[in-house]
Amino acid sequence: MAPSLAPELARGAVGRRSEREIVPLDPACGFRWYVHDYPTPLARWNHHPEFELHLILRGTGTTLVGDYAGRFVAGHVALIGPNLPHDWVSDLAPGEQLKDRDVVFQFDGEHLRRGFAQLPGLDELEALLRDAARGIEFRGTTAKIAASELLAVGHTQGLERLQHLCALLAALARAPAADRVSLASPIFAAAGEADFEPVVRYILDNIDRELHLTDAARLCGLSETSFSRTFKRMAGCNFVEFIRKLRVAHACRLLRQSEWPVSDICYEVGFGNLSNFNRQFRVEMGVSPTVYRRAAIQAQPAKKHR
Repeated sequence: MAPSLAPELARGAVGRRSEREIVPLDPACGFRWYVHDYPTPLARWNHHPEFELHLILRGTGTTLVGDYAGRFVAGHVALIGPNLPHDWVSDLAPGEQLKDRDVVFQFDGEHLRRGFAQLPGLDELEALLRDAARGIEFRGTTAKIAASELLAVGHTQGLERLQHLCALLAALARAPAADRVSLASPIFAAAGEADFEPVVRYILDNIDRELHLTDAARLCGLSETSFSRTFKRMAGCNFVEFIRKLRVAHACRLLRQSEWPVSDICYEVGFGNLSNFNRQFRVEMGVSPTVYRRAAIQAQPAKKHR
């Protein structure tokens, strides 16, 4: 994916820019493995060109990946692709801290490819790395195996470490469909195509205004029919549906993190009237904006009395 496009696309969905993290990879092996507490300066809305495999050891909270927001519990395992913004926000009262909340494994995709170039099974690995462009959450048996092997990678050396690394990658690459969930919208995997980038930027730059399929098609040099067909293939939904998803994702953030009236949020994210906003929000979220906000507030941890 183009280095700057995924962060910009995520910013359009969640309303804030992700920070570029500098990842100090070990030059001998091309990866970094570490454990950290929460909160910490390391845990923030960020992106980087390296792949990241993330394991939550303890606690509950919210997973943010691209335009995706969902819940996590202990044992959560996710693979994040290059430059895809991500964060894990724990349910903590002010002043609370979780010791050793996360195990993080960051690696250079090209270094890994070169290391496995002469070995069988490279096609499986390529498919895994390609799918990580949207972020993948692993569940069930796959998550348990991955967690065990990921911990072993950090606690071993030499051939034993290589053995656990291969077992880890094999478990992820061969995960059954029931054990893997793509997180960010399909557009995050598709938008790296150079001809498509101007359309994504057009949507992001005008998300709070009226958007026209005719203008988007012109940016690609396609007829409206060809553009519509291509857009749906690449994004997994049609042009109107994608804009709705992006606007509703932005609205969800504002409902969770601000005290703005629902009517103000409606216009801030680009809907022309409140009734249409309520209707489109229900299509995506299954509830009204008011019910969504109430549930989000109730899910927040109670403040401790001192």
